[in-house]
Amino acid sequence: MDESLASLLRGHWYDAVVAVLHDRDGDDPRLQHAERLALAAKRILDLDAEDFGQIASEFSSAWARSLVEASFPVEPRDPRRGALSSLVGLYELMLEVLELRARRLEPLQVVVTAHLIGEYLPQLAWETRLGHGGDPLLMRQSVGERWGTASTECVHSSSARATARRSLNACDGDVVGYTAYLDKFHSRLGNALAVCSMNHETVDAGERPDVGTTCPTPCGWAVQGTLEERRDLDARVRLALIYQDSAIVALRHHAPVGHFFGVPSTAEISEAWLASWERLNAPWPDGSNPLHAGLPYTAGDPAEALPGMSRLVSAVAGRQVGAGRIIRTIGDEISAGIDAALSAGTG
Repeated sequence: MDESLASLLRGHWYDAVVAVLHDRDGDDPRLQHAERLALAAKRILDLDAEDFGQIASEFSSAWARSLVEASFPVEPRDPRRGALSSLVGLYELMLEVLELRARRLEPLQVVVTAHLIGEYLPQLAWETRLGHGGDPLLMRQSVGERWGTASTECVHSSSARATARRSLNACDGDVVGYTAYLDKFHSRLGNALAVCSMNHETVDAGERPDVGTTCPTPCGWAVQGTLEERRDLDARVRLALIYQDSAIVALRHHAPVGHFFGVPSTAEISEAWLASWERLNAPWPDGSNPLHAGLPYTAGDPAEALPGMSRLVSAVAGRQVGAGRIIRTIGDEISAGIDAALSAGTG
């Protein structure tokens, strides 16, 4: 393989790899396959999640099965539930994308990915309790009582009520209604659940950081489990909400698309992340910050684009979550295909 193509692959510039291979492949099936792989890697790097299932269906490699686990099903009652079953695969992919975007020196995309990581973070915290990633096909079994109702005893905002209500029936109708739910409501589900976990039967005022609306009269389903389990969930949800309100996420709102100004520099991102990390890592009055729970991760791992991000995600999830290898595995397959074509003298 010539050095220019190898350099593009090392930098994960798959769009450029597609262009180069398109000019070279001729009738060689190995180069044609490498080109298709490069196009798939580009779409995955763009977090084109709506088409992950379709992308995966075109390949038989193990990474394709992992991609399905990170995707949202296209059909409301698809037996493969993907990220609705568990958000862990999607978070592994987002952490990988964050690293590769930083390696490609794309500060705006780093900020966009950091923002996306926050979107479902409270939902990731709730996964240990729900047993799924907020799957609307299973929500009726997981919640109850005032959830999604107009009860005056419920402190949910009108937006949270709408999200709660839609989460109960999103899979009952057609694809259009289900897709509308995913587009407009699903990313808000974790924040609606957050109110339920931060209830006055679990944590007293002043024990932990004030991060939003709390529930004075929780439903029975919201206080199931031991007090220790509920306090653990409350802590992980609060940490997720602190991240959503952090300086690194706020950068996304100051980085407009289509303007000449406002794109953050690498220095601005580093400064925002340092401020975010200091706030995330601050001690809580009752000493319960999940980042201080002795998880087996290095808080300031210099290999990460945003050192400590994997530790944060893991602390919120209540389990180890690190950067996946879907895109890098595809890169290895592309390299192997090109080398095979070249060794045969057809490249």
